[in-house]
Amino acid sequence: MDSPTPPAHHLVDRGDIPAATVVRRTADTPSRVAVSGQIQGSGVDPMSDAFDHDPVMAAEIVAVFATVPAGWVLDATLGGAGHAIRLLEAHPHVRVLGLDRDADALSVARQRLEVFGDRTATAHLRFDNLEHAMEALAIDALSGALFDLGVSSPQLDRAERGFSYRHSAPVDMRMDQSEPWTAGDIINSYDEVALIRVLRDYGDERFAVRITRAIIAARPIETTNQLAEIVVAAIPAAARRTGGHPAKRTFQALRIELNRELVVLPDALDAAIARTEVAGRIAVLSYHSGEDRIVKDRMRLAQTGGCECPSDLPCVCDALQTVRLVRGVARTPSKSEQEANPRARSARLRVVERIVPIGRNDGSGAR
Repeated sequence: MDSPTPPAHHLVDRGDIPAATVVRRTADTPSRVAVSGQIQGSGVDPMSDAFDHDPVMAAEIVAVFATVPAGWVLDATLGGAGHAIRLLEAHPHVRVLGLDRDADALSVARQRLEVFGDRTATAHLRFDNLEHAMEALAIDALSGALFDLGVSSPQLDRAERGFSYRHSAPVDMRMDQSEPWTAGDIINSYDEVALIRVLRDYGDERFAVRITRAIIAARPIETTNQLAEIVVAAIPAAARRTGGHPAKRTFQALRIELNRELVVLPDALDAAIARTEVAGRIAVLSYHSGEDRIVKDRMRLAQTGGCECPSDLPCVCDALQTVRLVRGVARTPSKSEQEANPRARSARLRVVERIVPIGRNDGSGAR
């Protein structure tokens, strides 16, 4: 199906989320106070069972932040507040600033966090805009930051959100439902070169060419099960028998492209590192190689300050190390957690700790 006004071959950066709300609770006034804007489109029951999912590596995350200074810990992907609640219960010296681009998740999280009074604040923002929330609340420094990347279980489980190949729904996949573009717009309008790039770069899909040509031939595609059937039919029969559902990589790639997940991640990590005080920690849970590669690279850059001097010679450049690695290699969930929670199976936890004062951040944001 030809578009009368063909879009570019990739999604442009739409910048700040316009419907941004920053909410801070006080002990005397538990109701929310909007610092700017409104949240739109949230029709979910605030206590919906759809958000009752165990956070990945919760015990490990609680332990990571046990030693951070008193102050605000950023939960950059608040979701249903699973990690945030555990941090607040375990560590009376911390507060939590929670961000999320999903208005439904924020509605649930805010209800669950009410019991903590002024120890919480939330904002309807994409995590690369974390400094906007800090400025609105006059937060100068963070005691730590947590990023739990990727799609959440509630988003996958709610068929109407269009994230899953296991349910029939419009091909949506928007984390922020106020955004105009959907994954359906990608599959029905991207040209062959652009769609192949998406499937290869974000899905590591070795049959990207076959899948792309099958998608283009079948346009217009309207539902997730229709898309899944097209992908399955495009993959050779022998390859369908291993590696999980044949459409998994395609759905992952479309979601990442639509929501610009990997594009905004480096700047968000750099900003979190730069705004974290000495002895504060930044922890990241990633779930696939593309995410983990970016996390490892940004942490390494902050850890080395960008120094490229030979390891067997004294450093003669101006690089400044701003963090130390808390653990040399990524940590993975326990065997029992992986068995109990399928989402945890691919999780990788990386942690760094800030070692120089804020302002001396040459190494954490350099490019």
